[in-house]
Amino acid sequence: MEPEFELIAKTFQGLEPILAKELTDLGANDIQIGRRMVSFTGNKELMYRANFGLRTAIRILKPIKHFKALTADQVYNTVKSIDWSQYLDNDTSFAVDSVVFSTEFRHSKFVAYKVKDAIVDYFREKTGKRPNISITNPDLQLNIHIAENDCTLSLDSSGTSLHRRGYRQEAVEAPLNEVLAAGMIMMTGWHGECDLIDPMCGSGTIAIEAALIARNIAPGVFRKEYAFEKWPDFDQDLFDAIYNDDSGEREFDHKIYGYDNNRNAVDIATRNVKAAGLTKEIEIVHQDFRNFTQPKEKSIIITNPPYGERISTPDLLGLYRMIGEKLKHQFQNNEAWVLSYREECFEQIGLKPSLKTPLYNGSLECEFRKYQLFSGKYNEMRAQGGVLKTKEELQQMAEKRRFKAHRDFKKGIEEEDDNENIRFNRRFENRSYGKDRGERRSPRREDREEKRSFGDRKPFKSGRKPFDKGAKPYERNRKNNRYHEED
Repeated sequence: MEPEFELIAKTFQGLEPILAKELTDLGANDIQIGRRMVSFTGNKELMYRANFGLRTAIRILKPIKHFKALTADQVYNTVKSIDWSQYLDNDTSFAVDSVVFSTEFRHSKFVAYKVKDAIVDYFREKTGKRPNISITNPDLQLNIHIAENDCTLSLDSSGTSLHRRGYRQEAVEAPLNEVLAAGMIMMTGWHGECDLIDPMCGSGTIAIEAALIARNIAPGVFRKEYAFEKWPDFDQDLFDAIYNDDSGEREFDHKIYGYDNNRNAVDIATRNVKAAGLTKEIEIVHQDFRNFTQPKEKSIIITNPPYGERISTPDLLGLYRMIGEKLKHQFQNNEAWVLSYREECFEQIGLKPSLKTPLYNGSLECEFRKYQLFSGKYNEMRAQGGVLKTKEELQQMAEKRRFKAHRDFKKGIEEEDDNENIRFNRRFENRSYGKDRGERRSPRREDREEKRSFGDRKPFKSGRKPFDKGAKPYERNRKNNRYHEED
């Protein structure tokens, strides 16, 4: 029986309950919900399954040391006291990410540097040599998290953020994060019971994540590698058994529709759907939402319209008025879910939501609102036994009263988990960082660095090949580890 150990699944703020439910279904123990994370216990198999199967996790961390520190020297001394020979040697490269929320530690790069320095000095004193620091493709990835004086040092079992599924070939401007898209779908309770529509689908993220949920296909099936595959105790046979187990997959008898008025977005979404092998489940159509008509089958809408922040539109308020009109007159007796940022945009929809859920889209504090559409007047609907808000939704709304009607939205969040790969270049290794010492990088700069490092990664070494376009549709190719379809 494999021993159990502590694990932490990181996620976006607002998705913690969804992630906890996923972990419960996965068989995790001692589940505790925190801020942008869920802690749990499990064995090596569960750690592999969590990386491979969780839809709303950004990364899975394995803590190796909890401690308190008020100074950088205390961090250095504690880290240096760890027996690092358990985890790496002089021939092993490593990197350190840091996330800091503290008045004592103001610069996350400097904290990560102290951790790196402690590990290097440990080996220099023990062996006379030092391990290598790798920026792009380390053998071991470490994470140091500091909240005031509470520190947690962890092994990062995921590597590249788990939102990078691997199916996205291209993206439109400001694409929706895959983890957020999956979380939104799971919040609605939809698992493929009816048609699903995204009338502003962009690069098709909501549609693809919905198809994976409907088919119960693990999001990790497209991914090339995980950090734990480089660990000394990696069990290849165990992971192959998890990877190749499709016993939980199911048929999907309905349809997912993605519409967009931008021809380029439609082309990109079409290519992404094809790369995921989901053209049977998803239909992408070039169509303006203004031309949307009442669907013949029962359906649900889940959509992420422009907010006027990262994507501009000539008449933002007019766009939301149109959305409200279409929902009211062309989507009767169905439900729609809309993610947006500005209260004035929601006001233009002109419909009363039955549920408001706060969610962060990147650094923007958004709301995910549910609209229960019905034909006729509200009083007539109630008289016929219709329900606008369930008891559960009323309770959830009562718990969210702290969100003001006209709140001041934050422009940024310090230390986004999605952009937390703060690597060290050679100037840190040589300790000649001069005026850059302690400089805080902006989220955008971090994001650009992560994209470069992801693009520079070496090809996966274990023999997984690109998908074979000549394979049969929707058949999992065990050799190539992909879902395929014919051209």
